Amino acid sequence: MDLKHNKITVGELLDNPRSRAVFQRRFPMVMKHPLLGASRTVTLEQLISFASAYIPKHVIQDTLQELQRL
Repeated sequence: MDLKHNKITVGELLDNPRSRAVFQRRFPMVMKHPLLGASRTVTLEQLISFASAYIPKHVIQDTLQELQRL
């Protein structure tokens, strides 16, 4: 999948069933969060920056690699 140098939006990722499944499998609690809909305009780059405070770097890297293989 073309992540557009991490400039792809969360909305684009969620609209794609395959990438949505990756997020659902790796971060099920986030997928149930009430603010998920509000994050649709956030870029992957912004999400990574925010998430790095809460999620181990290797988990983020593994997720990015899986998304790129789609």
